[in-house]
Amino acid sequence: MIRYGVYLYWIPADEAFIAEAPELPGCAADGATYQEALANLEVVIGEWIETARDLGRSIPAPKGRLMFA
Repeated sequence: MIRYGVYLYWIPADEAFIAEAPELPGCAADGATYQEALANLEVVIGEWIETARDLGRSIPAPKGRLMFA
């Protein structure tokens, strides 16, 4: 389950959806559908966290819901 905020957008040139977890630097995935992009991002988030732990780096806590924009 994704607990981090996610940006999801379409890239026409690549014909793909991109899903990013901006709280985790460099953490992004793509997919042909938004569902696929989100599913791929869940995997990448898990790998990002596992790698950070292995390297002894801090893991940001999810910030929760955006209160304003």
